Amino acid sequence: MKKILLAILLVISSISLAQTVNSEFEKMVEAEMKSAAKMQNLTVNPNTQNYDITYHELRFTVDPAVSNISGIVTTTFTALANMPTITFDMSDSMTVTSVTRNNQPLTFTQNTNKELVINFPTAITTGTSATVVITYAGPPDPSGFGSFVNTQHNGTPVMWTLSEPFGARDWWPCKQDLNDKVNTIDVYITAPSQYTSVANGLEVSQTTNGVSKTTHFHHGYPIPAYLIAIAVTNYQTHTQQAGLGTTSSPFFPIINYMYPETATANINSVAITPTIMNFYEATFTPYPFRNEKYGHCQFGWGGGMEHTTVSFMTANSSGAYSRSLIAHELGHQWFGDKVTCGSWRDIWLNEGFATYLASLVIENLDGNTAFVADKNNMINSITSQPGGAVYLTATEAENVNRIFNSRLSYNKGAMVLEMLRWKMGDTMFFQALQNYLNDTNLAYAYALTPNLQAHLEAVYGSSLTEFFGDWIYNQGYPTYSISATQINPSQIQITVNQTQSHPSVTYFEMPIEVRLTGAGSQVFDARLENTTNGQQFIVNVPFTATGIEFDPNKHLISKNNTTALPNSSFELQENIVLAPNPASSFVELIVPERIVVEKVELYNTLGQLISQKTTSQFSIEDLSTGLFVVRIYTNEGIVVKNLLKK
Repeated sequence: MKKILLAILLVISSISLAQTVNSEFEKMVEAEMKSAAKMQNLTVNPNTQNYDITYHELRFTVDPAVSNISGIVTTTFTALANMPTITFDMSDSMTVTSVTRNNQPLTFTQNTNKELVINFPTAITTGTSATVVITYAGPPDPSGFGSFVNTQHNGTPVMWTLSEPFGARDWWPCKQDLNDKVNTIDVYITAPSQYTSVANGLEVSQTTNGVSKTTHFHHGYPIPAYLIAIAVTNYQTHTQQAGLGTTSSPFFPIINYMYPETATANINSVAITPTIMNFYEATFTPYPFRNEKYGHCQFGWGGGMEHTTVSFMTANSSGAYSRSLIAHELGHQWFGDKVTCGSWRDIWLNEGFATYLASLVIENLDGNTAFVADKNNMINSITSQPGGAVYLTATEAENVNRIFNSRLSYNKGAMVLEMLRWKMGDTMFFQALQNYLNDTNLAYAYALTPNLQAHLEAVYGSSLTEFFGDWIYNQGYPTYSISATQINPSQIQITVNQTQSHPSVTYFEMPIEVRLTGAGSQVFDARLENTTNGQQFIVNVPFTATGIEFDPNKHLISKNNTTALPNSSFELQENIVLAPNPASSFVELIVPERIVVEKVELYNTLGQLISQKTTSQFSIEDLSTGLFVVRIYTNEGIVVKNLLKK
């Protein structure tokens, strides 16, 4: 009775854990989705394509108790074409009071397209650099869920920003499209002196002036507008060390900004961060922003957001972050922040990778059983609907719910990476990802799906066009039917059939794994390179198989798979005798009375069909000497025998 009760409790506990993990994951996805929900337009702004921003000085004056911002934004840019004007993305909820260049005032207009258009007395010529200073103030755009939030925690005011993908324009004049990263930024936050301010990069200084305090942060790596963020409240800080600590790459800080009322739980939960950091550095590349910091900044949105060098994080009711959330947002620092998706159609390059990295943490820290369970949860999510591609269509990329779709952008994107790892092998897969991250054309810049494919193919040495067509650009998943026959004490014949959930794919070509089990806990895992329907494999197994399992390690996206290993297959094999063997001219099949021979096929060692018989007795005089495979079709199944022609 105690054992039964314990088993029941374990099942209930595992279900509860899975529900908790899934709930945390969905909250994280919802947070990233909410941050985009106020978007009015997902298309590239053609009016901001004629210049390249090289520097921002961002001076913000805020009070977490007031939904208002005063800003002075100094922007240095280089003209990519002759420019009589320059356009910035900016909400019309805030008012620009002046724009200058070289201390000279410039005329400007704010239009209803959420643009600030600045006029130059003479055109800025191609290749010329210039600097403009924009002074503005007002309430940030309150539409949607808000990218600039003022609220409270434990009765204390707090404000934060969250701009992915097009929310930066709600609180400062910027260039939002995924085609330009700012080389460096300096951020100055002036707020009431009792508060602590947070931004990207390293804190340079704090200057108190009366009741106000200005905190200066410098970030010296390229960064897109949507990853620039600030937060202000009565944060308590906790600093950890991270990094492997080599001479060329010294330790760097992890700075945690926490609500004081939940600091103890928060500190306990982030203790795992250096371990995850070291794992990512050892597996991929050194942390991309080692010269500065990493950190967590507590906020109340629900989930997390991977702002460069400081992820904004939501704690549970006790003040702790889940390990999966820590792993996901930290993973983004490589995939999303260092190398950023170059369009929202390629969002899986951010979200699929971060989801898979969090799954790799499970594999690394908890072992394969937990890793398989995590992959199985993702597979169940993916196959809950028959269609859906990883890569978005142009129309889908205008739908925020589709961009941040947990089933496709996150889970399917992650499992596609698992399948690539299974197909290529660990050594080649991880080497290709390191090359992708180190590519000078992609590092601290933008990447598209073909860029990743090219790096994978360069290491793999073969085309992955079929794979990307099936799993990235097209839709659905396969259902496998696996049948096995024991043809002799040490060989199994396995036949693979497949159907597809969506007509966009005619056949999912993938290596598959079939597990055969025998008496005394004997296990043999066979890897089969499956490319066609009805494909048959002869597998050497060192025991008589009594059980069969498809994809035991959950390498593949699939659903409703079936397996068959008839208990009588070996008995049937033993009961049919091919005599004489070896033979020179004539062969007879000796079978029990209950068995009816329906057809006999003879194959050479290359697998080519050379003869077909319909009787139990037949001549082999026309065959050359050598070994042949005889496939015998009966009313109780198929038997395969070897025949030696003398």
